[in-house]
Amino acid sequence: MAQVCTKVKANTKRQQGQLRALRDFIPLAPYADFSAIALAMRANHMRSLTPVNAAFLATVAHIRHMHTEYDSLRDEGYDHDSARFFVADAIDAQLLEWGAPRGLDSQTTD
Repeated sequence: MAQVCTKVKANTKRQQGQLRALRDFIPLAPYADFSAIALAMRANHMRSLTPVNAAFLATVAHIRHMHTEYDSLRDEGYDHDSARFFVADAIDAQLLEWGAPRGLDSQTTD
């Protein structure tokens, strides 16, 4: 299993909190995935989220697009909800492999 490299730079307290939350959420993710997710968490539409929720949402979106057949299903004509349904198990499996404490069906109050 790959270990997370800590070379992603955090220039602000917000980014430091995001990196901590991401390290806690997916401690076993490969560095390439971890760094891509960390950068996605910095997007403007993530600013209103807690670091924990931003980590979860950015990770799920990354897995959906990079590690499942979601985009192929959409290209084949499946609607958004149907494509998400068909890749949910693959997303949960990837989360589990990366050491995530929860999957898609889990809820958090953060």
